[in-house]
Amino acid sequence: MTKMSDQPADNLLKRSMKSRHLFMLSLGGVIGTGLFLNAGYTINQAGAGGALLGYLFGGLILYMVMVCLGELAVHMPVTGSFQTYATRYISPTAGFSLGWMYFVGSAATAGVEFTAAGILMQHWFPNVPIWIWCLAFVALLFSLNALSTRGFAEAEFWFAGIKVVAVILFLVIGFAAIFGFIPMEDRTTPFLTNLAPTGLFPAGIAIVFVTMMNVIFSYQGSELVGIAAGETENPEKNIPKAIRTIIFRIVVFYIASIIVLSAIFPASELGLLASPFVTLMEIAGVPYAAGIMNFVILTAILSVGNSCLYASTRLLWAMSNEGMAPKVFGRLSKRKVPLNALIFTMTFSLLSLLTSVMEAEAVFVLLMSIAGISVTISWMGIATSQLMFRRHYLKAGGKLEDLKYKVPFYPYVPLFCIAFCLLILVFLAFDPTQRIGLYYGVGFLVACMLFYKFRLEKKNKIIVETKVEPVN
Repeated sequence: MTKMSDQPADNLLKRSMKSRHLFMLSLGGVIGTGLFLNAGYTINQAGAGGALLGYLFGGLILYMVMVCLGELAVHMPVTGSFQTYATRYISPTAGFSLGWMYFVGSAATAGVEFTAAGILMQHWFPNVPIWIWCLAFVALLFSLNALSTRGFAEAEFWFAGIKVVAVILFLVIGFAAIFGFIPMEDRTTPFLTNLAPTGLFPAGIAIVFVTMMNVIFSYQGSELVGIAAGETENPEKNIPKAIRTIIFRIVVFYIASIIVLSAIFPASELGLLASPFVTLMEIAGVPYAAGIMNFVILTAILSVGNSCLYASTRLLWAMSNEGMAPKVFGRLSKRKVPLNALIFTMTFSLLSLLTSVMEAEAVFVLLMSIAGISVTISWMGIATSQLMFRRHYLKAGGKLEDLKYKVPFYPYVPLFCIAFCLLILVFLAFDPTQRIGLYYGVGFLVACMLFYKFRLEKKNKIIVETKVEPVN
């Protein structure tokens, strides 16, 4: 196998991302469909209390995943991130399987975003088929990703900035409306009556675990910090900084938004295709609210799709360099972009074109389920990799104080992370609407493991190391 450190200089990605790029890339990768469309759907399914509990529990899992990833990424900042870590510290079979699992999930998420973007375009062009818009957005983001990494990062920085400002304004208006500072047409001031204890869990507590896949899907994208490590300046400083700020702000944005939406709208009013963010701005009397908010949400959704394409492409490039994907995907263009990997990734996004033959809502839920299951399994892989890395590191004579970033409360954090993710997957087996997605997800993982074991293991003689020198 070709190690990352042995790659020719002209086939290495450039470290051109600055701290602000890394922060906004990860934050922007989470604020999209999961917040603007999926939050209302989660409240509708689990109630206000169930949604709050779900996003808080998901935030706890996210924290555990991110600190595990942080220790690994600071010690070994390479493009490919957790796939490389799983290869080194669990087994090559695990690295291959988790890498392809995350690739499919991230590429499917891009398909979710294109589908959602096509649905939103119905606001302005109700007579144009959704799949036409999906195809147009696929072409647009392909062009953006084919630019240099620095150009991509700069664009994402500003896209994410727009999203953050929009969410903050929404929260300010929402809380003002809740307490009567802003009147709402045809509605009395709600205060916190919709959050009364008797109505917090209309479907019971157990439904929280079933809807957790929605939550995990919403938080997907945070792990971009690790994937982008190989293209980040000064990773020892910038990665821990990004992790500390991202977790807090993501959870605050989601929890605050759930409180606002739940306080103003009864759970029965909130669904999937109509964004409650737009509805709130309209009834609060914001001029041109529907058009402005739909445009902001469209920008946010496309930004997440863009981030997913970036993550999938870089992961595929890294796997190619480690003998776990065809060599053609490891080639870089003159702009230092893995163009062949990008083209292959875009084919998965074309799943959004299923809207031409299926209900848009059905396509959305299907792709969201695939993506959520994939990322849950990937998060388990990250925690397991950190658990094994620390054991290898100490056994080889490494000193704990020499680690620039450490997981607190080791080994409980990675162990609890693995257990919670596994619990979520178990509960999916009891939900008929998501059970088939679970079967396909686990089946794909097993198929990857068997394929590597019987077809690639002899070809790739991979040496599992306890420490790999960072890529310069």
